[in-house]
Amino acid sequence: MSVKLGLLGAGRIAQTHLKTLAARIPDAEIEIIADPFGNVAAETSQEFGIPRHTKDHREVLENESIDAVIICTTTNTHAPLMEEAARAGKHIFCEKPIDLDVARIDQALAAVKDAGVRLQVGFNRRFDPNHRRVRQAIESGEIGDPHILHIISRDPYPAPMSYTRNSGGIFVDMTVHDFDLARYLIGSEIEEIYATGTINIVPELADLGDLDTTLLIMRFQSGVLGMIDNSRKAVFGYDQRVEVFGSGGSAKTDNRYDNAVTISDGASIRRDPPHEFFMERYTESFAREMESFVRALTEGTPIEVDGFDGRMPVVMGAAAFLSHERGRPVRMEEIENAFYNPLA
Repeated sequence: MSVKLGLLGAGRIAQTHLKTLAARIPDAEIEIIADPFGNVAAETSQEFGIPRHTKDHREVLENESIDAVIICTTTNTHAPLMEEAARAGKHIFCEKPIDLDVARIDQALAAVKDAGVRLQVGFNRRFDPNHRRVRQAIESGEIGDPHILHIISRDPYPAPMSYTRNSGGIFVDMTVHDFDLARYLIGSEIEEIYATGTINIVPELADLGDLDTTLLIMRFQSGVLGMIDNSRKAVFGYDQRVEVFGSGGSAKTDNRYDNAVTISDGASIRRDPPHEFFMERYTESFAREMESFVRALTEGTPIEVDGFDGRMPVVMGAAAFLSHERGRPVRMEEIENAFYNPLA
């Protein structure tokens, strides 16, 4: 079975998915691409051999030959486009987050449920082979019972203020990926979050009530303790490390590098910096998540990151903001309808 796809948005992440579809997924075909900047849609269409392009996303949704859409537009358009796609009977892959507002997410997920279409949310870090190996070590009991999770997630440089102003803040812009990874690795929901932070890098963030350096302590329902530390600027590159410590050992991942060379001389032992940013570090995970989505449509396999998975990191972000504001741990029950699943 082959699946015919429509692509909404033609930016950097859209082109990443196009490369995967062209090189690795013969069972999927991009039939049409829509982007409000018509010249971008035209250029992308020509580069990847896509038959049609348009400025109007409705041409994609009204096309009866399209089975599913891939939403790679700006965050503020995700929920409305999901609802339109669901009403059009299209299956959906949507980049994260669905929205910055939990109530708005719930509306979009209700539309998905009512339409009976399938939805996958683009939390790609679950698909990283290293993270999957850590999860395997936990599931199999290889490291005993997990006790402590530590996620280090630091960007190489701050995002431009033009982006940050509309990002929703560090906990739903940056930490949201780490929240999803924490739930995935431990296989348990968070029951309590304590978040603290400061501004060490970008003074202008004070005007937005945002942060650039944060530390979060989490207690899982299973009893595991977790810690996430974030920074918007690691001068040595994209810093992505994970460790799970358990009763029988530990499983950890280190940074990824362009090469494995170590230089030793009379003055020092050194190596080149890690990958510059997420597009280089998580290339394989982006490919694997799209393979998983297409496989779910063509073979009927389970969706690996569903709408509830897409919802929970935003709820956790709301709890983190509340914790930082009030200077105390926040239990998830303090967030209205924290564990409500509109898809159930």
